[in-house]
Amino acid sequence: MPQRSLHDTRFFVEYFYSENSDLLRKLREDLRSTRERLVSVVTIHEMHRIDLENEGKEVAAMRSETVRRDFEVLEIDYEIAVKSAALRSLHRIPMADSLIAATAEFRKSPVVSDDPHFQRIESIKTLWYTTSD
Repeated sequence: MPQRSLHDTRFFVEYFYSENSDLLRKLREDLRSTRERLVSVVTIHEMHRIDLENEGKEVAAMRSETVRRDFEVLEIDYEIAVKSAALRSLHRIPMADSLIAATAEFRKSPVVSDDPHFQRIESIKTLWYTTSD
């Protein structure tokens, strides 16, 4: 397990919504073994919206606060914005993914996600857990 990792929206979707107990066990193990847990403000935005639409305002607020407490929340600054635009243009990926990827590059951190957009970027290492691992 890495010492540091940036957790993408897809990690949290599985963590909060998956019914696959084997995958949930592996995701929980990832959290216990990762010393420096990072999350982009973009992921906070995406998860808060998903939770609002699926669970309502109270659950969305509770989950966002839990993530803020347990993860270092990383802001978007000028350098990340410019790098993100370059990644988005080169790899033709959504803006949210390019912002998360640029953040991972600046923090020299792997991204915990099964999103194929990150796999297009050679400079980004991705980690994911399957039930066959």
